[in-house]
Amino acid sequence: MRVLVGAYLRQLREDSGLTGAEAGAPLHLGEPAITGMELGRVVLDERDVLALLSRYGIHDAQERAALLARVRETNAPGRSHSYSDVTPNWFQRYLSLQARASLIRTYEVQSVPGLLQTEAYARAVVPRRVRQRLAQQQVLNRPDPPKLWALVHEAALRRPVGGRAVMRDQLEALIAVVTKSPNVRLQVLPVAAGGHATAGGSFTILRFPEPDLPDMVYLEQLTSALYLHSRADIDFYFHAANRLFVEAAPLRDTAGILERIIDDLRPPRRTRTPRNEGHPR
Repeated sequence: MRVLVGAYLRQLREDSGLTGAEAGAPLHLGEPAITGMELGRVVLDERDVLALLSRYGIHDAQERAALLARVRETNAPGRSHSYSDVTPNWFQRYLSLQARASLIRTYEVQSVPGLLQTEAYARAVVPRRVRQRLAQQQVLNRPDPPKLWALVHEAALRRPVGGRAVMRDQLEALIAVVTKSPNVRLQVLPVAAGGHATAGGSFTILRFPEPDLPDMVYLEQLTSALYLHSRADIDFYFHAANRLFVEAAPLRDTAGILERIIDDLRPPRRTRTPRNEGHPR
């Protein structure tokens, strides 16, 4: 929530046309302090937040009260994370954001999306975080689950992660999800599509139920992650995602594509070599 409140404050500042230094100067807040607030890196002070709202021309009592409630939520003692021993802080931050999202749009080029991985597949991808990965997936089974709209490159589905048997089971699990889960959509970007809208790699766009909170883009790297929430970045990835989903195979074709890949992953049948019995002379 601290990240979301910070993103909202940044959006208000940009809408007002102020730089960080200009926004903080009358409040005796330096630009680093404003940046820390906007990135969710510092504890939010209610007085500073109210002063910034006034600075940005937000005087509606209801809007100010709603944001203050979220500020108080950010300062409430947090629950200990059950998987903190194997989950880095930058990924714990993403899990918290994902749990609050109402819509998750993700594009994966290397692997099956984490929310849709089987236990055996996850063990091959993140061996030390299998329990955390399975617990993460429960967000799709809660009473008010987010909508997941996933796009996976065909090459990722043909890569036999964990071996052919594990991959076949994973693909069968995907078929079950797309045919039985109304809140999950899965499309495949065919290899034959060639060049596509983004060559930069995987990304996820999170949308939150609170209408005043901006979307957020998540870019995972090997040892860290980027969280983008400026309007320019959001617009760029939003349009890139739209183009990718248009270039992908239609939703109605997903199950058929997965079934064909499963067939391709089956071991070839052994052909019996006929014995040469010969003919007596």
